[in-house]
Amino acid sequence: MVKNRIVKDRLAQGVMFSLTIVAILFVVVMAIGLYLKSSPVLEGRSLFSLLTSSVWKPMKGEFGFLPFIVGTLWVTFLAILISFPISFLTAIYLTEYARPVVRKFVFPALDILAALPSVIYGVWGMLVIVPWISNNVAPHFMEFSSGYTVLAAGIVLGVMVIPLLVSLFIEVFTSVPAELREASLALGATRWQTTKKVVLRKTLAGVLAAVVLAISRAMGETIAVLMVCGCVIGIPTNILESCYPIPALIANNYGEMLSMPLYESALMFAALILFAVVLIFNLLSRIILYRIESREE
Repeated sequence: MVKNRIVKDRLAQGVMFSLTIVAILFVVVMAIGLYLKSSPVLEGRSLFSLLTSSVWKPMKGEFGFLPFIVGTLWVTFLAILISFPISFLTAIYLTEYARPVVRKFVFPALDILAALPSVIYGVWGMLVIVPWISNNVAPHFMEFSSGYTVLAAGIVLGVMVIPLLVSLFIEVFTSVPAELREASLALGATRWQTTKKVVLRKTLAGVLAAVVLAISRAMGETIAVLMVCGCVIGIPTNILESCYPIPALIANNYGEMLSMPLYESALMFAALILFAVVLIFNLLSRIILYRIESREE
């Protein structure tokens, strides 16, 4: 009996280890595949020129990815700037202050928002956000704007990210033991002081990880952003100009480039850029988390 249990334990350990390796290999295979598909556009062109050039003329073989990179960063960070304070304060309220009856209604609403297809957010952005920007916001700063702007894409994407961030923050905050809260309150601290000095300090690493995960999620969003960003090739200098993020570039042009191998390679290189940026963000977050945890120890 003991021998059988040991064999089963080792077998289970081996299976789980194998599945872990497979999961890691998926990432490696994706990176290799994107690189191989991108290699034609890299032949005869330096990586620096591809990343820093603003000229995009596929018919002439000129591929400058800087406008798409800048557009992706503009939209992503604006979305996080909008969604973070709303999500953060909502999660604090729901975990530290809200009554059970409030949570009973709010949690299903968040689940519904998270489950909505991205195209619905895109349609909402076109019908509500774009006209609002065109008619009410832009006239204060410029003569005319179509409304299909960085701001529209950032608002739509920010609303999409809110349910994810709220759920992650709630999970992080509820991981703090109740005994720590009770001890703080017993010492005479107010509920806000307990939240600030105990809960937030204890969950700093988790909050950072949640934000990085939301950034990764936002960078890859396609349909909703595609519908409201304007899809104009150029480097936006403010949030009331149109932009062209990398996911929108791939989704808009992939069907057109089948007869142009070099164009296909350029789009695969765009996907490789997005893959690399998300990977770098996640690695940086892991490094920061490790340092924070090391200081706490």
